[in-house]
Amino acid sequence: MNKILTVFIGVGIIAISGCEPKGGEQKSCCPSGCACVALKTPKLAVKLPSEYKNPDGMTIKDGQIWLTINNVAQDAPSCIVKITADNKLEKVIDLPVSPETKIVSALGLVFASDGNLYVSDNQNLGGQGYGKSRILRVVMKDGKATGVEVVATGLHAANGIAAKGDSIFVNETTFGEAVPLVSGTYQFKLAELKADAPVKVDGSAKDPHVIFTMETEGKYPVGANGLCFDGEGNMYVANFGDKEIWKVCFCEAGKVQAGKLFAKVDCAESIDGMHYDGEGFIWLADFIGCAVVKVCVKRGKSMLVAKNAACDGVNGELDAPSECIKFGNKVYVSNIDLTFGPNTADDTYTISVIELD
Repeated sequence: MNKILTVFIGVGIIAISGCEPKGGEQKSCCPSGCACVALKTPKLAVKLPSEYKNPDGMTIKDGQIWLTINNVAQDAPSCIVKITADNKLEKVIDLPVSPETKIVSALGLVFASDGNLYVSDNQNLGGQGYGKSRILRVVMKDGKATGVEVVATGLHAANGIAAKGDSIFVNETTFGEAVPLVSGTYQFKLAELKADAPVKVDGSAKDPHVIFTMETEGKYPVGANGLCFDGEGNMYVANFGDKEIWKVCFCEAGKVQAGKLFAKVDCAESIDGMHYDGEGFIWLADFIGCAVVKVCVKRGKSMLVAKNAACDGVNGELDAPSECIKFGNKVYVSNIDLTFGPNTADDTYTISVIELD
């Protein structure tokens, strides 16, 4: 079956033009279509204490990295922590379990224009099935978390999350059991997200909040995962199983105007979390391949930055990484370390760091 892209409010053409990664020694072993310099060696930034397992989503605020701790490996509630300047962890807040399922399974997080922190709670990852995932809002005041509200329910597998203007955008990794797998992206206006009346989506690709859908046909049936915006307001959606990045453009009124396959990332085996660095590159974590890749937003050209064989990550190696983010001249990587594909979870949970030139 040919892959189907659905966008709402018209179809257009996306032009992709000129950008070349700079520097470094070329490596002849790189896959076709993927530029490669001498690979970086990840180091250990943080070895997580026993109460923190399965680190995942990251965002930057006030000069610090904010991080979700999923904790699915020890059947404990998720929480938010900060990584301090000396690579220590500082607890921000615990997240509330669902009254129905008795768990919370946090993945992505992002600060929105209202100053609050929004978190995707993927209950499906926690084994609770479809229709039970949520969007949480961590209410912030004077830089402190003062409480957590449930603002959207009914999602199947809430994953990557991003913010732009008056909205947040959330990836739904699957809309159901269809083959090929169908996934996509919701848009929620901040004004409609109310703690006393949470938005409830219907779990289908026809829900009015869905602005983009795509299909996954690859070996791993995992759809929309990482999500980010570039400096021009274009949205990028990761197709985990097909190693693709899709680009979605918006018109001046904020409606979806165009969507098109942006990059087939040949040097990755999957695409998990993504972040735009403000300098022309998207950084992505390759969970299956234990790798970090950067992609030029001008041309869609990929470059393998770091890669190692599956391992326990005890020395800072990449260990089923789920997200990475550029912070100054370093890239921090959260190693979620779930049992999936070639990876078998172990008892070591870490944050890796890659020092750039």
